[in-house]
Amino acid sequence: MERLTRRKFLQISGTTFAGAGLLVGGTKMIQSTLSANEKNKGVVKIPSYCSICFWKCGLIGYVKDGKLWKLEGNPIDPLSRGRLCPRGNGGVGQHYDPDRLQAPLVRISNRGGEEWKVTTWDEALNYTSQKLVEIKDKYGPQAIAVFSHGPGGAFLKHTLRAFGIKNFSAPSFAQCRGPREVAFELTYGEIIGSPERTDIKNSKCFALIGSHIGENMHNSQVQEFAEAIEKGATIIVVDPRFSIAASKAKYYLPIKPGTDTALLLAWINVLIQEKLYDRDFVDKYTFGFEQLKEYIEPFTPEWAFVETGIEPNLIRETIRELARYKPASFVHPGRHVNWYGNDVQRIRAITIINALLGNWNRKGAFFKPVKMEIPKYPYPPYPEMDYEVVYNPNSKYPFAGEEEGLTQGIRSATITGEPYPIKAWIVYGTNLIQTLPNQKETIEAINKLDFLLVIDVIPSEIAMWADVVLPETVYLERYDELNISSFRVPFVGIRQPVVAPPHDQRDGWWIARELAIKLGLEKFYPWKHIEEYLRYRIESAGLSYEQLKTDGIIIGEEQPIYVDDGLNLEFPYTNTGKIELYSTQLAAKGFSPFPTYERPPEPPPGYFRLLFGRTPVHTFSMTQSNPILMDMVAENEVWINSDVAETLEIKNGDYIVLKNQDGVVSNKVKARVTQRIRPDCVYMYHGFGHTSRRLRRAYLKGASDAQLITRYDIDPIMGGTGMNNNFVTIEKV
Repeated sequence: MERLTRRKFLQISGTTFAGAGLLVGGTKMIQSTLSANEKNKGVVKIPSYCSICFWKCGLIGYVKDGKLWKLEGNPIDPLSRGRLCPRGNGGVGQHYDPDRLQAPLVRISNRGGEEWKVTTWDEALNYTSQKLVEIKDKYGPQAIAVFSHGPGGAFLKHTLRAFGIKNFSAPSFAQCRGPREVAFELTYGEIIGSPERTDIKNSKCFALIGSHIGENMHNSQVQEFAEAIEKGATIIVVDPRFSIAASKAKYYLPIKPGTDTALLLAWINVLIQEKLYDRDFVDKYTFGFEQLKEYIEPFTPEWAFVETGIEPNLIRETIRELARYKPASFVHPGRHVNWYGNDVQRIRAITIINALLGNWNRKGAFFKPVKMEIPKYPYPPYPEMDYEVVYNPNSKYPFAGEEEGLTQGIRSATITGEPYPIKAWIVYGTNLIQTLPNQKETIEAINKLDFLLVIDVIPSEIAMWADVVLPETVYLERYDELNISSFRVPFVGIRQPVVAPPHDQRDGWWIARELAIKLGLEKFYPWKHIEEYLRYRIESAGLSYEQLKTDGIIIGEEQPIYVDDGLNLEFPYTNTGKIELYSTQLAAKGFSPFPTYERPPEPPPGYFRLLFGRTPVHTFSMTQSNPILMDMVAENEVWINSDVAETLEIKNGDYIVLKNQDGVVSNKVKARVTQRIRPDCVYMYHGFGHTSRRLRRAYLKGASDAQLITRYDIDPIMGGTGMNNNFVTIEKV
């Protein structure tokens, strides 16, 4: 194979890749199923479900004269309800992205040198299996760690569990919603889940604490938000920035960053002191109220005013508003909630407020999610492995997730070799360079590996550090695992190819199966093609596979989801069988059984707290090369308070750079001068400022918040990374 320099790689055309590896049977089989669509003239409609984010909305793909034309929501899908969000509508651009990975790559330089050999699938998988076997034989299966994000990794995880691997991790836990799930499970014995079980459309009043609905674009939740506004619901927004959601609110509380728990404790104080709570509900269903009543006495609105900057009268007025509409009112649990390192306790305060409002599984607050029962495929049992997971030695974080794991825990073990060495990473669908805090530590860990495999659809930063890069098809080109998410109604959705892949990309299930065969794990894949697997599961549930392929979704029988509809209110998974205002599990592990407030660190003189969030048209750092979405938002901006900007002589649209407390300097980025943010912080959209040169459209467009997040605080309860205690100065370019 020709040795490729960076320049030569960029000059290679799609034609070069078109024939690579086409003799391998999987692609021929997939392409043959689509050949009829390609030959047809006119429009063909094919249902599937989206993967631009992990809401997994049902969609209809339109193929016109053999070419992918447009996407729209599947009208019978309960998640999309016939509509797609801006990202989902722009999904066509994933297929046509000119920067996509096109064929397998094997590194022929030192890491960071970015010199590659374009190879066949057979050679790439042979090399991968050889390296994995070598590492397993020398160090054991515990020396291999897996990072996987999204439903597409299901089959890869199946292969690797069969290989004896237990060290699995996903950023969705340690960097996103882990504290939320832990806090609700400690209090109610149940998690919030995804999609969230919030009943926004029927709510009469709800509070958003740093939740950017309308910017963090989750389809059905945004639709329900619009319905609630139309019905006249009272919205309370607590945020240092006047967000899109804040523009729809009756009450906006511009809180000092990091003091949210102080506000929540004051709200609890008022609910109890003014007897605004649901006394019948509390007496019947909760544990620890009298202890809570005593604990909460010092946390008055006057105390909270000193911490938060929110006037005591406004604190009282807003919690009275929530109480006025109970039980059809609630405090939203949030989603990306790893902020300051004490996040479980902050969310615990939210769970307690909701319990005092008596709103669990009540219409207008939370519903009981239901799920379609689809039998699993009868695989052989995985081999039993008795080693401890590497990311949580000696249960240092007693409530760390077992399935999703701690990403930074794996990274730390890779650097230190403790509690045992990690010698290989397998990364699917997550760009760890842009996801984990402190990029320097991530690179340090990568350089200690014997092998790094990345499976991705674009040449992301993490892919450019890999030893082997395997190009996966995008979601519109492949079969995948069924969608049986818990929601308002039970349903099952199918992901199936709408259009064939343009080059030598392969489906994730095919990659996982071929790798399993090369690892000697054939018995774990008794089926030859994923449709055999899907058909078995669907027909075992007594459903029609043909109907599922035709309609894209099958809806099950409705079940009670509210107490109002006859649902029994039970809490069998807490130690007391009740909602635990006093957490017996936290107390048993030496933590405070009630929420605790820790005053956040102040920025040094001349510095501003760095806050970050989502833009409605991009998903993390995954979509910046999508030509359709890139045309809508090509680069991010930094929100700066107008008074601060005037002092620094910065005008709206000026280019600036940010420099953090550790001397890291961002790429240049535009200033957004506005009165819609507090003067003690700045805010930017996440996912921009790419440094992978293969992402030609996105390269150095905007600035990377991840680059500036060099410090993080670990939640002692579940091990999540709080990333909002970083500070920056602003310099005009």
